[in-house]
Amino acid sequence: MKLYYGWVIVGAGIAITCIGFGTAMSLGVFLQPMAMATGWSRTAVSSAATVDFLCMGLASLMWGVLSDRFGTRIVVCLGGALLGIGLVMASRAASIGELLLMFGIVGVGVGSFYAPLTAVTTRWFDRHRNLAVALVSAGIGLGSTVVAPVARWAINAYDWRTALLLLGVAAIVVIVPAGMLVRKPSGAAPGQRADSRGDEQRFTAAQALCTPQFVAIALTHLACCVAHSGPIFHMVTDAIECGVAPLAAATVIGVAGLSSVAGRVLCGLLADRIGAKETLVAGLAVQAGSISLYLVVRDLSAFYALAMIFGLAYGGIMPLYASLVREYFGAAIMGTVFGAVAMLSTLGMAIGPWAGGWLYDNFGSYFWLYIVSCAIGLGAVGIALTFRPPQPREGVRAPALA
Repeated sequence: MKLYYGWVIVGAGIAITCIGFGTAMSLGVFLQPMAMATGWSRTAVSSAATVDFLCMGLASLMWGVLSDRFGTRIVVCLGGALLGIGLVMASRAASIGELLLMFGIVGVGVGSFYAPLTAVTTRWFDRHRNLAVALVSAGIGLGSTVVAPVARWAINAYDWRTALLLLGVAAIVVIVPAGMLVRKPSGAAPGQRADSRGDEQRFTAAQALCTPQFVAIALTHLACCVAHSGPIFHMVTDAIECGVAPLAAATVIGVAGLSSVAGRVLCGLLADRIGAKETLVAGLAVQAGSISLYLVVRDLSAFYALAMIFGLAYGGIMPLYASLVREYFGAAIMGTVFGAVAMLSTLGMAIGPWAGGWLYDNFGSYFWLYIVSCAIGLGAVGIALTFRPPQPREGVRAPALA
């Protein structure tokens, strides 16, 4: 039986997001050793993650537009090269200014992965679309599981500079060849009708970006990412502050990442069965509740247990935004529209790490980080409850995509 090429796209997407986002999401592992080795404050070092996510967000829309016009392959390969170069150069940074500049390049590179890969994946699938998107997104969680412990090992065996250098080389070696496998489908996905509603161009990109539905999805994704980015970035350092050994603490984010992989697959299956909106609302509620529990955990076993719940929640809800964008606005403009959603979400990811560092430096603990993050997470639940499908604009209906 011949393998459907859509699953090759999914496999390439997993590899690319694993290495690409694994490096970005593992910056928390570098926080303490980098601050100790250089004398830079935690706020300053955390700002590298903020710059990373800011540039990732701003670049997401640009890469989404370019992928709609020129294809995902060239976009992903260029992004992988930028990511690798940025990490290699960051390993030689002599000042905090140089470090921030290099992580800006890293962010631009990583911004080329999620929206374009998600958009091209939705074009390959109809019946199992939510599961396929969830699997591509699962690479993000898998990246935390794989990259964070490896980075911590490299830091212990060598130093933080060598660890960044190795990550940069790995990014180029893995992402660029995997990106060459990506292409658009030449025919309809299995089970997909030529007049499928999801494949009609019911909006222009400009019209879609002006709808209340786009605003609601984007704001929910923004609030969701603000809520979980701080706890994700600072959970390793928080565990160390509670007396957990540094290498063991690094595995906590790995457990959360592995759990997030399971959450993505589980929520993808649930969304195919009960709907993306319903699954999203439930996941957002669990995420907010689990963040509040960080106020009471103190030992390694408790950090592991909470990381599993938290990972299931934040991992499971992430691919659902893409499914809703495709459902509401169609495939033809998805790279642009989801790129805009991703832009706002990664701006949210930029706020949490910096805010957590600032709150710790000024209040001496992570108490207020978890309080504020939980409240914002509950706000995301409220916005998600307002989701309604938009009505197509007059005169925009176009022939179905091939």
